[in-house]
Amino acid sequence: MKMLPLGKTGTQVSALGLGCMGMSGMYGPSDRAESIATIHAALDAGVNLLDTGDFYGMGHNEMLIGEALKGRRREETLISVKFGALRDPSAAWIGFDGRPAAVKTFLSYTLQRLGVDYIDIYRPARLDPNVPIEDTVGAIADMVKAGYVRHIGLSEVGADTIRRAAAVHPISDLQIEYSLISRGLEDRILPACRELGISITAYGVLSRGLISGHWQKGAVQQGDFRAVSPRFQEGNVEKNLALVDALRAIAEARGVSVAQIAIAWVAAQGDDIIPLVGARRRDRLDEALGALDVHLTAEDLARIEAAVPKDAAAGGRYAQAQMAHLDSEK
Repeated sequence: MKMLPLGKTGTQVSALGLGCMGMSGMYGPSDRAESIATIHAALDAGVNLLDTGDFYGMGHNEMLIGEALKGRRREETLISVKFGALRDPSAAWIGFDGRPAAVKTFLSYTLQRLGVDYIDIYRPARLDPNVPIEDTVGAIADMVKAGYVRHIGLSEVGADTIRRAAAVHPISDLQIEYSLISRGLEDRILPACRELGISITAYGVLSRGLISGHWQKGAVQQGDFRAVSPRFQEGNVEKNLALVDALRAIAEARGVSVAQIAIAWVAAQGDDIIPLVGARRRDRLDEALGALDVHLTAEDLARIEAAVPKDAAAGGRYAQAQMAHLDSEK
């Protein structure tokens, strides 16, 4: 497994991380045994970064990872946790809390659910508009000093917020959506991160399966986030799948899958970018790991750019109401 530096922390991270959200119902039903087997397969392959959120399945995802890590050496795994999203008993999203007291409360429950003594990378999932980022990051910094957190990350925030946060405490990485059809970070956010020595952990590299080469129109199940995602809606999905067809021709010429081309493209954007793949099954994980062996030439990159130009996607990456809450989109 190729290892890369995680920002300026001195910590080495695998060139591919495993995003575990889909193992807790966000994309419809998942199989618990297969989810744990997939986590084990990832770790055995040298993947050392597991990404989760305390609100994925209202704690289910953390408990699942905790179960999967039993009997494993703790220091061999980097656990990245997002916090702050609020949900009610019906699973509805009801806000975000980045207050210092809430940060420390969220963390204490996370440690309990995961069954660990510390979190490797702890990050607010969003910017709380009612709490200065300095206060939120300062509270995590207190937890770093106390030994409960190793590194501080951010998620879906803009360049100005990144600079303010980094002035309080060194930031290891920014987690943000990045794919062939989600490239908004390239203009201001990525340059700011590179100036400050902050890595990117890129989620959505297959745009929630849309550009995986496997997804077909009408495949959304009940309880699947994609049922309300603009890019999967009638009128948009057809245009987006046409981009996938163009990408497929390039993949076939290289003798690889569409998903592998899409993941390899993200990885090719720099050694400070670590793709997170949301594999829920071992076969999908194997396919994603194969992307690490796909070395794109300048000609390949030019062909990919021509097939899927920047801003070619139809529809936003989230519904408009959610986009309005993203500091990274301002």
